[in-house]
This record gives sequence, structure tokens and C-alpha cells, in this order.
Amino acid sequence: MNEQLPDGGIELSSAEIEALDARWSCCWTPSDVARRLDGLDAPWCVAAGWALDLFRGTRTREHGDIEVAIPAASFPEVRDRFPGRIFDGAGSGRIWENATPEVLGAVHRTWLRDPATGSYLLDVFREPHDGDTWICRHDETIRLPYSDIIRHNRDGIPYLVPELVLLFKAKHTRPKDRADFDATVPHLTPAQHETLAELLAHAHPGHAWLADL
Repeated sequence: MNEQLPDGGIELSSAEIEALDARWSCCWTPSDVARRLDGLDAPWCVAAGWALDLFRGTRTREHGDIEVAIPAASFPEVRDRFPGRIFDGAGSGRIWENATPEVLGAVHRTWLRDPATGSYLLDVFREPHDGDTWICRHDETIRLPYSDIIRHNRDGIPYLVPELVLLFKAKHTRPKDRADFDATVPHLTPAQHETLAELLAHAHPGHAWLADL
């Protein structure tokens, strides 16, 4: 993804941003997504807050949406799973309806929309990668094999490992991010605990969470 946003798109007003909660109210659950992506050749995983719940084995809070991460080059394979629905590009308070290749090259989030209702069902993160190696979009020096960053819950649903979910959450540290951190850290293995501390120190030197690790 490049840093230059494409022309066009719809700049959302404050009211439209607030209305997004309603548009996401019918979004799928991890089980719904796993059923629809069953057999996909590309590595994919549930990301963000839902991934932490899959790791802990229980739903700990309400989720306003659902995100999955895929290698950017595999997006056409995912898109083909949803005929009759539309992927909009999203970023920086704008939406690009029915995202063009130019938009896809500039933003990493793609929201799956039901054109009949306008509801959003799934947020697909198209992640940078080098073949089978995942590249962190916030710090390209962090590179890991996909086999190291995806785990599965007891129902076989793939999720992003908690160390990386919390690394992404550390950038914003919203109240829900801090709550997710506090709820997840006690469940980490010693190795995961060490990895998270190393990643935070590398990507966010001096981050407040380091004192708790």
C-alpha cells in the first residue's frame, strides 16, 4: 500500500461516521466467515478483537465489526467468494465504493457491503507480504512466516496470534485496546509474553505497556 490516497471517494461527515455502527450491526461472526472461506488456498485469519476472543476461548466483549487478514495478492480469491456483494475501500475517514485497483493499492481495508441493504458484513485487511512471509504494515522490518502468525481455535477457526494483535492495538491504546491488553496478557505463555515485549520495544520504544510486561 502506498501513502498517497487516491482521488474521489466519499468523505464521511460526523453523522455518517456515527451511523457506521448501525451499518455494521449485521456483520458476521468468526464462524460465519470461516464457513464462507472454507477451502480458501490463501492463508487467512481473524484479526483484531475477535482474534483475542478466539485465543482466550470465550467472547469477552461486544464487537462492532469483524476483521480478517489476508495476503494482498490473494484478495481476488477472497473477492470471488462473494458474488453479488461489493467491496468498498476505506481509510482516513473516506469510503471508495466498489474499490478500483488504484484504491486497492492505496488503502489496506476493504469493507464487504450488501448492496441491497447497505450493511457492512466483513472488513478484509489486505496485508503486505513477500510470498509466504507476512510483513507488518506499520514496521516493514517485522517479517514472519505465515505459519508462525496463525493459530486455530478448537473449532478450527484461524486467528492472528495475540502478540501481533496487541502490537497493532498498541499504536492507538483506546480504552478498549487497554482492556484487551489487560484481559489477554495473563493468558500468554512465557514465550508469547517475551515476544510481545520484544515487538513493543522494537516498534514502540518506551510504550506504557512495557512496564506491565
